[in-house]
Amino acid sequence: MRLATWNVNSAKSRLPRLLPWLDERQPDVVCLQETKLSDDDFAATFDDELAARGYAVAHHGEGRWNGVAVLSRAGLDDVVRGLPDEPVFAEGGRTGPDARAVTATCGGLRVTSVYVPNGRTPDDPHYAYKLRWLDALRALVAAGDPATTVVAGDMNIAPTDDDVWDRPAFDGATHVTPDERAALAALTATGLHDVVRDRWPAERVFSYWDYRAGRFHQDQGMRIDLVLAGDGPAARRAAAWVDRKARKGKLPSDHAPVLFDLDEAPDGDIGPMVPPPSSPAPLVRKK
Repeated sequence: MRLATWNVNSAKSRLPRLLPWLDERQPDVVCLQETKLSDDDFAATFDDELAARGYAVAHHGEGRWNGVAVLSRAGLDDVVRGLPDEPVFAEGGRTGPDARAVTATCGGLRVTSVYVPNGRTPDDPHYAYKLRWLDALRALVAAGDPATTVVAGDMNIAPTDDDVWDRPAFDGATHVTPDERAALAALTATGLHDVVRDRWPAERVFSYWDYRAGRFHQDQGMRIDLVLAGDGPAARRAAAWVDRKARKGKLPSDHAPVLFDLDEAPDGDIGPMVPPPSSPAPLVRKK
């Protein structure tokens, strides 16, 4: 099984990149974040194309902001949108939770695609909301079976100083604060493993590069897109890597996909970044 997570930063804008990428990499399960589409708009834009590729879809969207999805051709059962006791950030009259989490059972794994709140600044109410949201996510994992769980997505937290290009550059900013990192550590303490860092403990590896100031070309990035896997899937790791190639070219997302190969690695146990192209099976479209 190949599982991937990708913050596409607007699924409709990334359509010319996403569909060819699915054909190239042939992931079995895909967690998407920041789709920025309602459920109806996502279905109208993607359902036919994804069905032709063999994917069932669970999407949780709200329109202009947020939005998460799980695409699976390994089964898609027991779909749950949102988190139990999910906090609400009551800004602009909002009365319900954001569309930031969707969970489904895929190939025997309980997979949750997450888009963790940004936090904005440490003194912003959104930061306190971020910490409450992470606690609700931790409670979800702890209440289930962590050994068969995968939580994948944009965590908006760099786990350590090694996961940012220049730690002093983030002084006074979110993503690197002790409280955020403690909340992430509490999540992994339920029994989850950071599969990329476990495989590449001393490598420089990022998943996000700001569009501004030529950050990508200078490799001034952050590793904030994570695949956290329970004991069962973590023990099946054949490869774990970041598809930096998908961040290149025309109209990219500011995030690159993270891939987790279980049992076998179609591209081999390659380095943490800059992999060779996959050799997918021919695409067979349903009539």
